[in-house]
Amino acid sequence: MIEKKCYCGSKKSFQECCEPFINGTQKVPTALALMQSRYSAYATLQADYILATTHISERNCHSKSEILHWATSNQWLKLEIINATENMVEFKAYFLDSKLQKQIHHELSTFKLENGSWFYVDGQFFT
Repeated sequence: MIEKKCYCGSKKSFQECCEPFINGTQKVPTALALMQSRYSAYATLQADYILATTHISERNCHSKSEILHWATSNQWLKLEIINATENMVEFKAYFLDSKLQKQIHHELSTFKLENGSWFYVDGQFFT
C-alpha cells in the first residue's frame, strides 16, 4: 500500500503526520503543528476538528456547516509556511475555488496554549 503524503506538505505520510492529531490519538505539540493539522483537516473535511481546535472565545463565530461548505467548495492544493513563531504562523494556502480558479488564502494566524492544548484564536488576512 502506498502511503499518501500529508496534506500539510511535510515529507511524512498523512498517517505519521497530521492524522494522529486530527483523530485525537496524539496531542498537538506546537502552534505550527496545529496550523498544519487544521489545513489537513480542511483537506479531509474534518469540520469537528476545526471547531474543537478553535479557541472557545471564537468558537461561536464558526459553524460546522460553514466549515464543511468552505472545505468542500475548494480543492486544496498546497500549504506554504512563510514564518512561524511560538504562537503565530504566517501561511499561504493554495486552492482551486468552485469555479476551478486558482486562489491563495494568505493569513497570519494567532494561537494560544491553554491547559496544555493549542487553539487557533484568529487571523489577519492579506490580499
